[in-house]
Amino acid sequence: MPVSSDQTPPDPMTPITGSTVALVTPMHEDGSVDYPTLRKLIDWHIEQGTDCIGVVGTTGESPTVDVEEHQEIIRVSVEQTRKHTARHVPVMAGCGANSTAEAIELARYAKKVGADCQLQVVPYYNKPTQEGQYRHFKAIAEAVGDLPMVLYNVPGRTVGDMLHDTVLRCAQVPGIIGIKEATGNLERAQWLIRDVPKGFAVYSGDDPTAVALMLCGGQGNISVTANVAPRLMHELCVAAVAGDRRTAMDIQFKLMPLHKHLFVEANPIPVKWAMARLGLCGPTLRLPMTELADAHQAVVEQALKSAGLL
Repeated sequence: MPVSSDQTPPDPMTPITGSTVALVTPMHEDGSVDYPTLRKLIDWHIEQGTDCIGVVGTTGESPTVDVEEHQEIIRVSVEQTRKHTARHVPVMAGCGANSTAEAIELARYAKKVGADCQLQVVPYYNKPTQEGQYRHFKAIAEAVGDLPMVLYNVPGRTVGDMLHDTVLRCAQVPGIIGIKEATGNLERAQWLIRDVPKGFAVYSGDDPTAVALMLCGGQGNISVTANVAPRLMHELCVAAVAGDRRTAMDIQFKLMPLHKHLFVEANPIPVKWAMARLGLCGPTLRLPMTELADAHQAVVEQALKSAGLL
């Protein structure tokens, strides 16, 4: 779903290119979801050039929102993007679960309210085999095949690791159109880019190595850094996907402190603090996530300054 010059959505099975923000879920001080601020963040991202709005993923605190909130975040996000009529900005709805039935339920809801695609993480905690992973994603695609699926491999969080051959098997399933490769292992990414079928997208899910993955032939970045530097991340992705190494690396060098220090504690703790520091949203997280430690605040603030954001 590349950016379009009008309201007409492109072919839904055409992969997104560019910068997808892994959007935070703003919350009030009492921990309830702050929907007015969510709408404002979406408006700001569209104005800044973000190519796709990714919601209720890791950065969106999906483990601590309940199913009703999860669905409402998707609905509100789709509704808000559609208010921008100059171009179609797709919504990538996080629909992952360690229960296949729940993942299907979330995907069906996302399709119903108009999301453009779904992000499906490798099931976490219950440690499925490679065959179990394949059957999980295949079952979702068969149930909600008209909502394009992007796989999400992040073994540092899920424990389960979707291996190369399993990705290739999934890539043959109708409706599965890409993968968010978040291991940070560029050799793995290059093998995927080399071997996946034409039209299957490989995205980075690791800001520090995203520019390299795109220069190797990846289609974009699903980014934490984009929460605070959306214009720069959009420009980096445009340059890198086009093979403009000099421009891409000039921006990368500017953003490197953010890429590093937004992970000084578990995501989204630092990025929520950074966004509060920039006046974009409040700093509230839900337990068991806690506020950024005082000892780390100066380094995150310095990273914002290095990128010219303060």
